[in-house]
Amino acid sequence: MNYAKGAKMPRGDKKAVLDFPIPIPSLEEQERIVNILDRFDALVNDLSKGLPVEIEARRKQYEYYRDKLLTFKRKEA
Repeated sequence: MNYAKGAKMPRGDKKAVLDFPIPIPSLEEQERIVNILDRFDALVNDLSKGLPVEIEARRKQYEYYRDKLLTFKRKEA
């Protein structure tokens, strides 16, 4: 609020915002992040890797809930 202007809806001061320090990770850390994002991208977009894993996970989920729905105790009258 130190840099706010206006009464109804305070607005930030552009100069103050431009003066905020923005930390930049080391080159080693940037490379580590890029490697993680590349692996994630390959997993999500490569049909031969990501899709079979996802299909198997959904199959197990389906079987789990199917078994839960079909195995129930009978009520005694």
